[in-house]
Amino acid sequence: MGAPNGRLCVPSSRARALTKLTSKTTATGGAPVMYWMSRDQRVDDNWALLRAMDIARANDAPVVIAFNVLTKFLGAGARQFGFMLRGLRELELKAKRVGLEFTMTYGDDPAAAIAALAREIGAKVVVCDFSPLRDGLAWRKALAVTCEGHGIAVEECDAHNVVPCWLASDKLEVGARTLRGRLAKRYGEFLNEFPDVTSVEIARYAGKPFEAIKWDALIEEALTRGAAVPEVSWAVPGEAAGKAVLDDFVNNRMRLYESRNDPVKSRALSGLSPWLHFGQISGQRCALDAKKASTASTAKAYEGFFEELVVRRELSDNFCYYSPNYDKIQGQKYDWAKDTLKAHASDKREHVYTLEQFQRAKTHDDLWNAAQRELRYGGKMHGFMRMYWAKKILEWTESPEQALEFAIWLNDTYSLDGRDPSGYVGCMWSIVGVHDQGWKEREVFGKIRYMAYHGCAKKFSIPDYIARVNALVKAAKAGSNEVAANPGLFTINTDSLVKKRKTMD
Repeated sequence: MGAPNGRLCVPSSRARALTKLTSKTTATGGAPVMYWMSRDQRVDDNWALLRAMDIARANDAPVVIAFNVLTKFLGAGARQFGFMLRGLRELELKAKRVGLEFTMTYGDDPAAAIAALAREIGAKVVVCDFSPLRDGLAWRKALAVTCEGHGIAVEECDAHNVVPCWLASDKLEVGARTLRGRLAKRYGEFLNEFPDVTSVEIARYAGKPFEAIKWDALIEEALTRGAAVPEVSWAVPGEAAGKAVLDDFVNNRMRLYESRNDPVKSRALSGLSPWLHFGQISGQRCALDAKKASTASTAKAYEGFFEELVVRRELSDNFCYYSPNYDKIQGQKYDWAKDTLKAHASDKREHVYTLEQFQRAKTHDDLWNAAQRELRYGGKMHGFMRMYWAKKILEWTESPEQALEFAIWLNDTYSLDGRDPSGYVGCMWSIVGVHDQGWKEREVFGKIRYMAYHGCAKKFSIPDYIARVNALVKAAKAGSNEVAANPGLFTINTDSLVKKRKTMD
């Protein structure tokens, strides 16, 4: 349902001002409201976009959505840029259908580019997505300084988390057990249904037309530049695909979720992480739809899904926001972990591998090699295997610092959902003991939690997992037709799901 006339779509507490000027104190005079889209790349279920539309509606003004395309970002290749740009191409068409203008800026100084565009179109308010990562924080700070000097108000709206990160907690949380209750107290305020974006009437943009986006050339350039890590064909980018994956999971596969820690049972996973990472689907939408679809027989599965989707993801944002060194050993707040790693840094390693050996899955461990090949060729690694994978990198490198560097580089290079708070926290949990406790002391690991090959063998069939990965790699190398013929290898086949959804719409 849309919000009635005169009533805001977005709780005011979901947004906060980054300048002394605010959307209330700055008279727009009908000037466009700019939404700088970055982390949340969707039209539906987007609190930041709805916030911009709220401001625009109150001032009889249009909304201009702007997205800045970087030439490089933390090791992203064709796999990640292709997924993002193809999703944005779909988004532009959807935005125009609901009366919103979409344009792009380009370059590796997004704050300067967005500020220049805001001045060019005469915007008086810029609404930004929230991200807890260093680059995003620095860009928004720089944007606010520049814009305030030109009489433009800037605010950010957390459209990624159910509870805005800065309201969920005002400090670095110990772990899920301390954040869970804090989040639960705010669900009544924030875990609500979204207004329908098509029901919010605002003025149409009547300024100078923006230059047409040359999508084919833009995508081709990104694919060429990042060709070392090619796209994967099992994951179709965009909002429509994300919704199709969600529909399939809550209606057909959520009942399997309790067996998600078995790497052989790939279809027990939701498979949503690429779309969640790029903001092509809202985590809150996933939570709402999963709740609606939950039955007595799937109640425990739903609870487990909600824990991972909301509590653990928002815990990752909390860590990255309140620990600026979220990708360094010193990012671990507690001395027990840093001290134990330091004490065992000089322990003799039975095996030591180079980054290239890890990259090419050339270790003595067939299980680890399979996990790395799943990541390299599939663009995604099973969550249980990611823990084993990272812990073995700690065991087989020269130092904890090198282990963390290698794990983050490999994840960011090959995973569709790399460069994400959850990815950083996953590596920090595995290698540095973040959100964990001390365990029995042993060589190399010290008191960091240990995982062993024989322990995995007790939990699932290692030969079956390796066979699945071998088939996955074969299908990935053969191309999209082979992938389409083997959907179970990749959790889902989004191409067929999207086609099915279109026939139902």
